[in-house]
Amino acid sequence: MRNLTIGITHGDYNSINYEIILKALSDPRVYENNTIILYGSSRVLSFYRKSLDIQKFNFTVIPNAAAAHANSINLIECVQGDVKVEPGTSTIEAGKAAFNALTLAVADLKNRAIDCVVTAPINKKNINDAGFHFPGHTEYLAEEFNSPKHLMLLMNDFMKMGVVAGHIPIANVATYVTKERILEKLEVLNECMTRDFKITKPRIAVFGLNPHAGDNGVIGNEEQTVIIPAIKAARDKGIMALGPYAADGFFGSHDYTHFDAILGMYHDQALAPFKATDFDSAVNYTAGLPIVRVSPGHGTAYNLANQNQASESSLLQAIFTACDICHAREEYDDLMKNHLG
Repeated sequence: MRNLTIGITHGDYNSINYEIILKALSDPRVYENNTIILYGSSRVLSFYRKSLDIQKFNFTVIPNAAAAHANSINLIECVQGDVKVEPGTSTIEAGKAAFNALTLAVADLKNRAIDCVVTAPINKKNINDAGFHFPGHTEYLAEEFNSPKHLMLLMNDFMKMGVVAGHIPIANVATYVTKERILEKLEVLNECMTRDFKITKPRIAVFGLNPHAGDNGVIGNEEQTVIIPAIKAARDKGIMALGPYAADGFFGSHDYTHFDAILGMYHDQALAPFKATDFDSAVNYTAGLPIVRVSPGHGTAYNLANQNQASESSLLQAIFTACDICHAREEYDDLMKNHLG
């Protein structure tokens, strides 16, 4: 397998991000066969390195991705001038820095200067105040890479969980969840499992929308009118979609162990039980994009900022997952090219 160039955006620098970045990048497995480019701030990195007393951490400031040194940690400056670090506080300056890092990384993804990107958590309020204007990374990257068919996918060692209505207000969920959207997400999920995770004919569980999956129309009829028709349409296309399942019973009976992937209807229905089962090593992957983007499964955790208590496990897993997906895609695309050509 070839060495990869991995971009990491620093996200909100007043959060736990620099602590987990320093800890994760102190692990030699991350860069011994890869080139790491951190889109961040040398001043902020030095602040946290001193504050957290992390002695052995070397990096090189570079002007652009083309100047990166192989098998080492490189940093591209995304913050100009003095930086006021306020651990645990949301500031518009941190939002601007997060947005700038993301912008530079996306430009390098587009010109193929980096192979993938791992995005550290952002604060959605301060980055939107800085001009971001998206609910999250997923929607921003989907627009930047002209990918209307995409899927937020949370995963760990034993579960892969996607959602139809991601960052959608709960008041809008019932009207947002349509047959067409469910089918679209199932198509993206099915292709992702095949291309990115080497799973042939993946078994996909589909949740209902209402409690008890509607109880045959007693508690809502979206299952009969929307979800079941979408499942049938997916199966007509060769997708092994099964359901709809009631989410509470599905997790309570450990049915998730019998499926390769799960499609939930809305954010908390899917992500609350998922994160309850495994929070520290969960990662967030945006399926359906032409590029590979992975992030830790947690947020900014201001309450732990600069206390040397944050775990780098999820960020480490995000980096390793990004590498695995890059290699899997290359292998799959080569096989398809040879098969068709």
